[in-house]
Amino acid sequence: MGAGEQEMAKKGRQSAGAAKSRSASSNGDGTGTTLKELLGADVLDKLQAKAGELKQEQAKREDQERKEKEEARRQEQKRLENDFSYLLNNSDSDWSKYK
Repeated sequence: MGAGEQEMAKKGRQSAGAAKSRSASSNGDGTGTTLKELLGADVLDKLQAKAGELKQEQAKREDQERKEKEEARRQEQKRLENDFSYLLNNSDSDWSKYK
């Protein structure tokens, strides 16, 4: 088989696969069924509860990370305030204000 024939075969397979997926996803009247229609109410409730739990856990994790970063920043600032060379380099050099 030549390169052109291989490309033609690939295109044929792709279009046949696309047609199958289109026909499988829609039913007779042209509208697709949703996941909500396929699952029972109890399964939907469980999924929604799990989604709520995961959101709460994510919020807790983000809050904890924010607190840790804030504490690390405070510790670094405290360390820098005790570093004399840092204070000299970052202090106001206009000493006439403090007469």
